[in-house]
Amino acid sequence: MRLPEVERGDTLRHRALITGISRMTGLRLPDAARVAFYRNDFAGPALGAWTQRTMRGASGWSVSERELMAASVATWNSCPFCIGAHTAVAIRGMEKDIVDAVLTDYRTAQIPEKLKAALQFIEKVTKTPDELGTADARRAMQAGVTRAELEDAAAVAALFAIITRYANALDFDIPNATDFKKAAGMLLRRGYA
Repeated sequence: MRLPEVERGDTLRHRALITGISRMTGLRLPDAARVAFYRNDFAGPALGAWTQRTMRGASGWSVSERELMAASVATWNSCPFCIGAHTAVAIRGMEKDIVDAVLTDYRTAQIPEKLKAALQFIEKVTKTPDELGTADARRAMQAGVTRAELEDAAAVAALFAIITRYANALDFDIPNATDFKKAAGMLLRRGYA
């Protein structure tokens, strides 16, 4: 359900901010940012801080690996906006062919076993959480994933379980490839908060 308040802003101040930022950046302000103006109490500072910590905070996973995890969760949750946004950021630090291969089938992609194990874990977190158990965590750790890295991967899965559904429920506009690329550059420069 597309809300007009997300598109245009719900107050005069928010409308002016959306217009000003769009003009300054040369691209339509993505709905992920617009929604922060609409529901600041939900999608504003708290969600932004959680996203910043999860995606840019200290971690054994690189920024690109975490963005790839987010794109994977988005793929499993069928969220076109998040697939495009996080794929565009991931390919800034990884080869596009690798990112595409992971999103097609991480099990056959040419990536480290440790990353495959983390993706297997968060796939279960995303698709069949009721079947998740300590054996799954143990399996990932036996493949070289540390406890902290497993927690970080689980945080990406949890965060994007919310964000992908929010984006789909609000029918986020899907930018073209050029705008996704520009937005990826901005996300890398300024982060999520």
